[in-house]
Amino acid sequence: MKKVIVTGGAGFIGSHLAEALVIKGYHVVILDNFSTGRMDNIRTFEKSPHIDVEKVDITDFSAVSKVFEDTTFVFHLAALADIVPSIQEPLKYHNANVNGTITVLEAARKAGVKKVIYAASSSCYGIPDNYPTPETAPIRPMYPYALTKYLGEQYVMHWNQTYDLPCISLRLFNVYGPRSRTSGTYGAVFGVFLAQKLAGKPFTVVGDGTQTRDFTYVTDVVDAFITAAESDKRGEMYNVGSGGTYSVNCLVELLGGEVMHIPKRPGEPDCTFADTNKIQRELGWFPKVSFEIGVKQMLNNIDLWRDAPVWDEQTIASATKDWFSYLGRG
Repeated sequence: MKKVIVTGGAGFIGSHLAEALVIKGYHVVILDNFSTGRMDNIRTFEKSPHIDVEKVDITDFSAVSKVFEDTTFVFHLAALADIVPSIQEPLKYHNANVNGTITVLEAARKAGVKKVIYAASSSCYGIPDNYPTPETAPIRPMYPYALTKYLGEQYVMHWNQTYDLPCISLRLFNVYGPRSRTSGTYGAVFGVFLAQKLAGKPFTVVGDGTQTRDFTYVTDVVDAFITAAESDKRGEMYNVGSGGTYSVNCLVELLGGEVMHIPKRPGEPDCTFADTNKIQRELGWFPKVSFEIGVKQMLNNIDLWRDAPVWDEQTIASATKDWFSYLGRG
């Protein structure tokens, strides 16, 4: 049985990935400091004899390197997310997302890991010139979170080239699904909306809701990670998207409920839409879950959000003010 490591394995995407890897017959070691990851995310499979959970901070090289012996694949998903907190605490984000990534890479290199698969972010494209957006598009990170995730990707590619550590980077587009976060001031729109729906609150729609997003279901993303790991490819970056782009208004219509509009935040793209031709051509991966089916699955699992915190107007106003102030438009 091959041993694999999932950093951030108690988080949203990481927990789904860890579960799928156990089902596929791997022995999975989850590394998580539980700053945002939750034990509840892994309750359904934590008793498996093929799961180990280690409370470890990825910036601690000594602690990380002890776990990496005899590891085949490392899936590096541990990171700090969200835009506004990264604006407020850039050093904290740099430490977690850049220094943490270097720590994981060096531990993997010294342990002779067969391949590292990195969870990159489509936010590196900023506001793209073209849709769908290919991997060759200019890199324009608009805020510290996007920058730190892109810098992490650059280190991944550097370790692949300089130290001959096989690596692949997956640029993820707007991932959603069960266990997605309800907290945060950007990006977790599904979790936020479902918590609001359960609480009988209106959906907080940014701007007029006509902006579109490449909403990608979490099981498709998990499939991309495993496909990349088991392939013979290395030193490559791939977009992972749904093959379409859908408006927030369309999402609200599918969920059903009242709407409260909040100010549009400058610097956010009106559209995200991945060009996935490269990953389909080179890895044979393609998305399988349609937007309508994905939303239905979310509604079927709505009880997961029953006790989730719901944004109040003061929180929304504060986050919006921070965003505008950062851009000098407060």
